[in-house]
Amino acid sequence: MVLAKICYIHILLFSEVRLYSVTKKGGTKQEKYIKGIMDQSSYRLLQILSLACLACRLTSSSFKNYGTIIPQSPTVEIGKEFTATCVVYEAAKATADDIYWTSGGVIVPKEQYTKINDSAVNVTIPITRETGKWLLCKKNESPSSLNKSKTIHGIELTKGYPPEKPENLSCMAVQFDRLISSNVTCTWQPGKMDEKISTTFTLFGSVIAVNQNYSTKAQRSSGCIYFGNFPNYMELDIWVDVENNLGKVRSDVLFIIDPNEMVKTNPPLDVNIISEKNFSRTLLVSWKHPIHETVVKLKYNLRFCTVGSGDWTEVPPNDTESSKESFRLQYLKPDMEHVVQVRCMHHTGYGYWSDWSANSTARTPEDKPTSKPDLWRVVIPSQGKSERRVEVICKDPVESNGRIRGYNIKIQDGAWEVVPVNGSELNSRSQERKIIPLYQIPLSDKRRGSIELKAWNSVGESPRASLGIPKLAHEPPPVASLSCFNQDRRLWVEWQPPNVEATGVTEYVLEWVSVSDGTIDWQREPRHNRKAPIKGTLQRFKLYNIAVYPMYSGWTGKPLTTACFLEQGAPLEGPSVKVRRTGKSNAEVEWMEIPLDKRRGFITNYTIFYITGGKEHSIVVSPDTYSYTVEGLASNSKQVVRIMASTVQGSTNGSDLSFNTLMYAPGQMEAIVVSVCIGVLFVIVLTVSLCMYKIDLIKKIWPPVPDPSNSTIANWSPDFPTKAVSPKESVLGDVSVVEVDVFDRKSLCEEDKAGLPLKKDKYMSEEHSSGIGGSSCMSTPRQSVSDSEEGGDSGQTTTSTVQYSSVVASNGYKGQSPCTLPQSPCTLLQTPQCGSSQSQMPSFARSESTQPLLDSEESQEGSGQSHQRNPYFSRSPVASESRDPGDRNQLEMEEQGLASLRFCPLEEGSQQTTPTDEGQSPDEQPGPVPSYMPQLRGHRQPC
Repeated sequence: MVLAKICYIHILLFSEVRLYSVTKKGGTKQEKYIKGIMDQSSYRLLQILSLACLACRLTSSSFKNYGTIIPQSPTVEIGKEFTATCVVYEAAKATADDIYWTSGGVIVPKEQYTKINDSAVNVTIPITRETGKWLLCKKNESPSSLNKSKTIHGIELTKGYPPEKPENLSCMAVQFDRLISSNVTCTWQPGKMDEKISTTFTLFGSVIAVNQNYSTKAQRSSGCIYFGNFPNYMELDIWVDVENNLGKVRSDVLFIIDPNEMVKTNPPLDVNIISEKNFSRTLLVSWKHPIHETVVKLKYNLRFCTVGSGDWTEVPPNDTESSKESFRLQYLKPDMEHVVQVRCMHHTGYGYWSDWSANSTARTPEDKPTSKPDLWRVVIPSQGKSERRVEVICKDPVESNGRIRGYNIKIQDGAWEVVPVNGSELNSRSQERKIIPLYQIPLSDKRRGSIELKAWNSVGESPRASLGIPKLAHEPPPVASLSCFNQDRRLWVEWQPPNVEATGVTEYVLEWVSVSDGTIDWQREPRHNRKAPIKGTLQRFKLYNIAVYPMYSGWTGKPLTTACFLEQGAPLEGPSVKVRRTGKSNAEVEWMEIPLDKRRGFITNYTIFYITGGKEHSIVVSPDTYSYTVEGLASNSKQVVRIMASTVQGSTNGSDLSFNTLMYAPGQMEAIVVSVCIGVLFVIVLTVSLCMYKIDLIKKIWPPVPDPSNSTIANWSPDFPTKAVSPKESVLGDVSVVEVDVFDRKSLCEEDKAGLPLKKDKYMSEEHSSGIGGSSCMSTPRQSVSDSEEGGDSGQTTTSTVQYSSVVASNGYKGQSPCTLPQSPCTLLQTPQCGSSQSQMPSFARSESTQPLLDSEESQEGSGQSHQRNPYFSRSPVASESRDPGDRNQLEMEEQGLASLRFCPLEEGSQQTTPTDEGQSPDEQPGPVPSYMPQLRGHRQPC
């Protein structure tokens, strides 16, 4: 039963197979083919079906096959629809309702399904480039099953296109020996073709006259068909068939009336060039036919150029349409080596040109120059002189028409001079026009000059060239503006005409000079041009000074110059930096300009990089700056600096430089030293001032006690005046009596003592002197004068203050009167008067005055009385004689007022008495002559 059902299903499928055809055209053919089979023999069909059923049964017995998909592994066309049928076997335990389709892993919608019966279902899907490779038929499983689906069968889809029609079919036959080859090579454009689909190309050829066909397997775009013998003068049909699994297509048929029109012959043979001496601008070219005219009739084509130029010039085809074997080239350059080539093709113009023949060269004869030499000059100013040095240079004429042998030059109104030229330096056959230096002349700034030049060769002279050099102060105006720019790897110069009417400008001269090596070149431009490319050879990364000269009928105008690069690049090296000066927090760095040959462009800026505190900083400066002071550096630390130079095309760093900043700024150490010195000096001055002030203060608090043993009073011999001077009240108040010593039984009263004035010694310093009685017991002590200064013994000196005692007389010094005292001393304040019965002795009173005693107290000159003195108190005569006369007169006048004073010697143990108020003895008689005695050590109580 199962086998019968399977066979029935197969019969049904074969009967309806036309419904599942891949393409309409293919389906129609399949339908006819299947119907033919069914009509021939049903027995054969049943036999095939039986074998298929048997195979299915054998397969199912060994493997579980759940179904199949028809057709198997088809080739499908992109852009069309494809229909496939899934047949489910009984082993699948499923019906058509349980079947679903997936394409490339995506479930195909149910709307695209068509149910044929319970065990067969088909699907229709569109074929695109995104369509999946695999088309699967699957079965839905029960929910209890682990696998939710089961694959029944699957097929692999091969996508592609049917072949396209070949286009542009052409064929060519080549010359073999002296005949045409029987192999015809054809080429075409195959169009689009899918590499995954096998495609075949077949080239067909048919000789119509004999009805003979030829074919051969071809490549994708070319093929070669063999005709046995080349069909000369017979019509041909040639075409190409292209076929794959999706279809077959044929190209257009190439109909050839004369096969000779598709022949490509060899180049002409034995090409030869003849140079004729009398024809300096022509060359005669000859050749031979590559094939006999009876086989192929040809026409020729020529081209020529000068050696090394590569710029070919073709002769017009109409001039060489005939089959002749020679041709004369005209209008060539004299004395130039030319290259000539020849080719040929079928005379009708159909077919193919042969290859060009090998190069044939020849030189045209010389002719006299037909253009004038290119005359120019270089003006070199003289240093410190009002003249110019002009160097005359030139280039050979463009149309030199031969080798230039020399030049004839004329300066100002002089005669023509011949300047021979070495042939190796100037050659018209060379493509490079060299610059020839001719002459140098000195020219004053106040004069103008003219130069005339002619070139000559072996045939004749060139036209004359002239050049005028105006006075320096009367040069015509320059162009208004000048600039340059790069375009298409060429340097262009652009300018504007002079600001005056340009009617006088006849042409412009563009001059360029290499700054690095000084090479010069120039070119001429018509007066209507405003820009032009430099035609000379310029080198990249080199600086050129470009100048434009307006020419006024041969006279040069004032130039306008600018600097340009053909091409700029980054500098080859960076600036070399060095430190000029370092400070505490700054440093001045400087660098040298990069050499011109390594600059390779205009420097746009310099960038200073420096590292301080572990961070890198940068400063950008202008291109004309070559030194800079970097601020904000750490003191007493290592710094790193480098300079980067930049152009419009890049930048290059220089080498790093390390240096250390200073601990102190310049001048700071000197300021510190000066400040310290000033401080130390101030401290010293302050200390000295304090010490001096302290000494004076100590002396005020603790006055020094004089040493009587060192007193110089022993060397004085006071003289007393005979007339008593009335004491002044104001003076008495300034004198205080400390103690009184009584000698020789005589005393002084306190009133007499109080009025005794003291005279300052002339050797006492003015700042240490004071008036008599001007100091009290606590007054500042004064400095005394040594005895050596008074003319006494040089060994007796003192540097301390000495207080002196003065004798108080009854009728002597400022109202102080001496009185007679008894033999025993008396207290001065307790006894107003001394007894008259006793002999009166002079009394001594002590004063606090620091001044030395007056001369009047030392001597009694003019008194008329002689007083007996103790030899011990004798006054040194040297002291008196050493005084100045002025001082002596002053002292004598003062001593006259003290002449009435009388002093009495006191003896130890004598009683002190108090003088009377008037300073006289009771009997109003003057007392005995006083004298001085040294004060005893110790302190006495006042009497």
